[in-house]
Amino acid sequence: MPRVIVDCAIYRNGCRTHGPEDFSDALEQARATGDAFLWIGLHEPTEKEFAQVTDEFGLHPLAVEDALKAHQRPKLEVYDDSLFMVLKPTTYEPRHDKVTTGELMVFIGDSFVVTVRHGHGAALSSVREHLEDQPDIMRNGPTAVLYAVSDAVVDNYIEVAAELQIDLEEVEAEVFAPASDNGGGRGAAGAKTTAARIYDFKRQVLEFRRATGPLAGPMQKLAGAGTPFVHEEARPFFRDVNDHLTRANELVEGLDRLLSDILSAHLAQMGVRQNDDMRKISAWAAMAAVPTMVAGIYGMNFHHMPELSWVWAYPAVIALMLVVVWGLHRQFKRRGWL
Repeated sequence: MPRVIVDCAIYRNGCRTHGPEDFSDALEQARATGDAFLWIGLHEPTEKEFAQVTDEFGLHPLAVEDALKAHQRPKLEVYDDSLFMVLKPTTYEPRHDKVTTGELMVFIGDSFVVTVRHGHGAALSSVREHLEDQPDIMRNGPTAVLYAVSDAVVDNYIEVAAELQIDLEEVEAEVFAPASDNGGGRGAAGAKTTAARIYDFKRQVLEFRRATGPLAGPMQKLAGAGTPFVHEEARPFFRDVNDHLTRANELVEGLDRLLSDILSAHLAQMGVRQNDDMRKISAWAAMAAVPTMVAGIYGMNFHHMPELSWVWAYPAVIALMLVVVWGLHRQFKRRGWL
């Protein structure tokens, strides 16, 4: 168990106190006093390691299964002896322009909080330290921990959305830059790279959306009345978190819509460039068809053809071809085909 236990402490009257090292004895002591609770943090426990916690805290088997397997959607479940919440913290990797998600499960019940974390991000040490510096909030018991964890996760959503907004502006500038600047002269290779970047960006936004969207229902439930194991005085705090989550979801929706518009604009630009290329090809083909036609006519093996015996016939035919091709070139230039 020491391998997976990140921190374990008893909090009384909003302050951290020294207690037994064994969490079973610590839970018994917290319940005996009546004004304390135990907060134990775990990181990626195995089924065998989590079994002891399950027995001591009386956690529901379905919630335990979700906590061990991870890969859950954000949700809130109420059981007889505990409340179980799943959060998906996100982190942004600027080096790879990538959004990664972890998983965070929170159990709260009679005088205890159990947090189970999966993934390398979303460490709760800073949340614990921040709460320990605010004993007035910590006096609200396990509800305070649930609020602080939710608030930290949702605030991080807004920070990640801001980073994605910066990346979106870069993609937008790349798509709408002049052809000489955005690689339009490089042909299909530059366009393919831009399209691949947009699709990869949409995949990042989709991953982010899977973390923020499903959390709206649980937050509204926590902000409402009648949720077990949640103090009525905590409802304004959860309403504040819900407001931040609504803002994060609006930012995600905006990112997704703008990406769709940018992708449509990029595809439209590709279509316009292909039409320009086809017009240029058609113009050059038309100009090449004139000398081909004249040379084909005079290349036929007939004895009786006009101008065959004329001394200036060859230069005249060449001049005729040049004049016609020059006229076609001038017309195509005027129409913007060349």
